[in-house]
Formats: sequence, C-alpha cells, structure tokens
Amino acid sequence: MRLDPRRKNRLSPRSRNLKVTGAAACVAAAALLLTACGQSSGSATSAATEAAKVLPQKTTASPSATADLTEAQQERKRVLDATEVTFDDAATTAVGEVAGGKLVDLDLEGVDDDDRDESPSPTGTGSPTGSPSPTDAASPTGSPTGSPTGSPTGSPTATGSPTASPGAEGPVWVAEVAEKDGTVHTVRINAVDGKVIDARVDEDQDDQDKQQTARWLSEATQTPEQAAKVATEKKKGTVTSVSLDDNDGNGVIWSVDVVGSDWKKTTFDVDAKNDTIVREETDND
Repeated sequence: MRLDPRRKNRLSPRSRNLKVTGAAACVAAAALLLTACGQSSGSATSAATEAAKVLPQKTTASPSATADLTEAQQERKRVLDATEVTFDDAATTAVGEVAGGKLVDLDLEGVDDDDRDESPSPTGTGSPTGSPSPTDAASPTGSPTGSPTGSPTGSPTATGSPTASPGAEGPVWVAEVAEKDGTVHTVRINAVDGKVIDARVDEDQDDQDKQQTARWLSEATQTPEQAAKVATEKKKGTVTSVSLDDNDGNGVIWSVDVVGSDWKKTTFDVDAKNDTIVREETDND
C-alpha cells in the first residue's frame, strides 16, 4: 500500500501579499487613531488654557470691601481713619477746660451727624452736603483759616475751614461740659492732635435748661467712660458719641454710639445708675 506524502501547508505568493498588505493597513490605521487622540487631547488642553485666560478667578472678581460699604459707612470709615484722639482722651481734655465741670455730651463731628440733634456749638457748616449756612458768620474767630465750623465732608464753605474734615487739621470732637449749676460749655477739640480749638459758654440755654442738666447729672452715678466701657464690651469698636439723656421718665441713660470693624453703628442706651444696657440698636446703613 502506498502512502501519499504529507502535504506542506504553503501559501501562494498571492495570499502572502494580501496578508502583508492587510497588516500594513492595520498598522497605518492604528497610527492614525493615536495621532487623532493626541490632537484631541491637545486641543482640549489648549481650550482649557484659553478659557482660564478669559475667565477670571472668583477671588479677583469679587468687589473691594470699600465698594460694598454704604455712603454712611464710607463716611464713618473716612472720619475714623483720620482720627487720632480717642473718646477717653477727648473727654479728659474737655472736662479740663471747665473748672468743676462734668461731661454731658461728646460727639465726633462728621459721623452720623444727621442722627443727632444739633449741637449748641457752631454747626452751620456741619451739613453733610457742605452747603453754606447763615451761621457761618457766627464763627468765633471769623478767620477764613481758623474757623472750627468747616463742613464734615470737606466741601468748600464760606469759611473754608479744614478742621471738620480729615484734611490739614483733621476731624473734631465736640463736647458739652456742665458746671455744677447746669451751665453748659461747648468745647471743640482737634481729633488729630488733641488741642482745644474753642471753648465757650452756650448762650442758647435758659434757666430751665440749666436746671434739667444739673438734675440729670445728679441722677447719673456712672460716668460716661464707664458707660462707654459697657458698650464696647458688648460690641468691639470705636466710641463716636456719648450723651446723657432722659430715659422716658425712668431715670437717665448714657446713649453710646459704637462703630464696629464692619463700619456699622450700634447705639447702646446704658442706665446711668447701674451700667445696665436697656436698649441696643444697630444701624445697617
């Protein structure tokens, strides 16, 4: 019996060429795919980079702190930034101008002036708008440079005084100091160097006013400095006003204004006998 020889599995030249061509095509396709992926990734990275250049970071897009302040808050900041003399120092200086006197009112001029009654001291040019007032001519000095009645906003006035705005001489503390019989003296103090600008008797008070002032002082067993301390212990900040007032027939109070780091003003009514806070109100303007 004859056995047929085992055939070897050989490819024809045509089949071999087809396989080689197919493999080459696969390699080329893979290369194109990798190139496309690389270009896509690079494009995405480039696009992200360009977007980052166009879109600012959130931290830089936020408005400045000053831009967020109201007009009243900006005014408080402006005046307080220029003030060097504290409430305590101004109070000590004012009382020293009147023999045996006691402080009944002390305000930093230019801070929330609209919220307080007019001081008996010359305040004609103390208008927030800086408009001239008929009382400009009543300046104690009459000098165009020495008048203490300038506008708190620094606007031009008839006297051109720089004392009530953070300018050449800076802001002013306006104090009312009473003698034992209730006679009130108005003392104006430069809030930058602490020097007394003017001190004189209030000519507008009558006997009834004097009696009321003397009575209130006799009822107040706590000092304005003690009341200011109570207020600032409740809210950290700068004292801009302290005033002795009637508590609707329930004794007397020290009304204390404190401006915080947010430039908002909080008013504390402190019982003038026991230093208890009877009212607290924050002005968000």
